Formats: sequence, C-alpha cells, structure tokens
Amino acid sequence: MVKAASDIRVVHYVAPTVWAWRPGRAAKMAGHVDQVLALFPFEPPYMEAAGMRCDFVGHPVVTDPQADLADVARFRLTHGLGESPMMLVLPGSRRSEVMRLSPVFGEVVRRLSQRRPDLRFVLPAAMPVAGLVQDMASDWPGRPIVLDPRDMPGDAAQGDAALGDAALQKRSAFAAADLALAASGTVSLELAAAGTPMVIAYDMNWISRQIIGRLLKVDTVTLVNLVSETRAVPEFIGKDCLPGPIVQALLKVLETPQEQARAMAVTMDRLGLGGEAPGIRAARAVLDGLGQDKRVVLN
Repeated sequence: MVKAASDIRVVHYVAPTVWAWRPGRAAKMAGHVDQVLALFPFEPPYMEAAGMRCDFVGHPVVTDPQADLADVARFRLTHGLGESPMMLVLPGSRRSEVMRLSPVFGEVVRRLSQRRPDLRFVLPAAMPVAGLVQDMASDWPGRPIVLDPRDMPGDAAQGDAALGDAALQKRSAFAAADLALAASGTVSLELAAAGTPMVIAYDMNWISRQIIGRLLKVDTVTLVNLVSETRAVPEFIGKDCLPGPIVQALLKVLETPQEQARAMAVTMDRLGLGGEAPGIRAARAVLDGLGQDKRVVLN
C-alpha cells in the first residue's frame, strides 16, 4: 500500500457508507488513509472516530444544471402534456432492479390511472435499460411516455447540451413533474435538486433482504431524509414494496407536498447549494491537510 511504503499523504474522495452498514470499514481504512473527503455533512464524525481527518466538501448534485421555465414549457408542449399533472416513474438503471421493480411499478401506474385519470406518466430511461423500460411500459395504462436516449441523434445521447438531447430531456422532465416514484438511490437527490416530491420504493432478492436487514444501521435509506433529518419522503423497501401502500403515499404527497418541499430545500442547502463548488472545497481541504514535506495521492 502507498501509505505503508512511503510518507505520501493519502486522501480518499467519497466516504464509504459506514453510517448505513459495515461500520468496521472505517477502522480498516484508517491504516491506509490520512484524510477523507465526504459528500454528506453527517459523515465526518464516523471517519474521525476511526482516526482519520474528514472534511465535508459538499455533494456534486448542487452543481448540476437545472431546467428553466422555458425548458419545462417546451417539454410539456413537445410531449402533449398540456396542464395535466405528471408523474415520473424511475425504476432504476440496472437490468436486475428494473426487472424486479417493474411489476410493482406497473401495478402502481394501473391503480393511479384509475384513481386519477388526468395523471400522465413519464419514464426517463437510462441507456443500459432503455429497451427493457420500453418493453416494460408498453402495456401500461395512462399513455406512458418513455424518454429513450437511443432516439437522440449523433452525440446527443452522450449528454450534449443541444436542444432535445438526453440530458436536457431528463432535466426538463424532472422539473416539469409534480411527483415521482423512484428506486432507492442518488436519484432522490436529483429529484430534490429539481424540487420534485417523491416516493421511494425498492426490493431485492430474499437473501439480500435478510443480509441487509440485519446489517442496516439506519431507519431510512433515502438520502433526502438523512440529510434533512426528517422522514418526509415515504419509502417502501423490501417486503414493504407493495403497490397498495405506495399508491396511497403517492396520492397523499401529490395533494400535500409542502413537508417534502421544505425537506428538499434543507437538503440542498446542507449539501452546499449556492456556496463554493464541491470540487473547489475538496481542493482546499486537501491543501489544508497537506504537510510541507509530503506529497498527496487522491484515492
């Protein structure tokens, strides 16, 4: 290891999720790492308790570009949404999770279509699962719109800023939505950055349920809840990932999104929105921790 073989200062960018499970990883890291750069404000105490310096530098989501009102209006016009309320359906970016969640999410869409015939559904598909998402939603009610990055011309699917490209379409969809049903993950922060209320749902295979259930150290896995220190975002994980309760939660959030709006604003503020860019903060933290006669390695 670098640290064992020399006096080079080792900095690890992005703390492991020791606050969620496997806290012993921090102690193991301490023998190899001098400083950790954390994305979340609640992470430093865990790293510092193991003997490492840890600096919260902010999360890159706060620097992500957001769609403006013109983008939203263009998106709604292009897809014929008019003034209809709109819900994002985000079943994940990995084939296994899309396959596992699609029956539940599809049933949620079916029940919501019956309860709210005016509600429109939009699925921004990730490139690796775009075909699967298209097939999955083909027999859903409610005229779901799948945003397929494979349809973007030239390099647009890679995220160019040209009108109509995948990145802009996704940003516009997030900003235009009144509500989202999403798989658990960092997408909750993207939704919070866009100000879109959400319900989180996720399931895994039986063995993973048992293992993770025994190791998990927190009562919520949704990052907005953790950062805001609220439980404003309803989540349905594992055995609780059932259409009925999810539908009820979505309808409630759609009618009364105010609590979530406050939690999302707190989350973005605590992650550094409006402040110095996380990359700059990270560089300052590295320089501050760097000894005069030591070099630095970023891990």
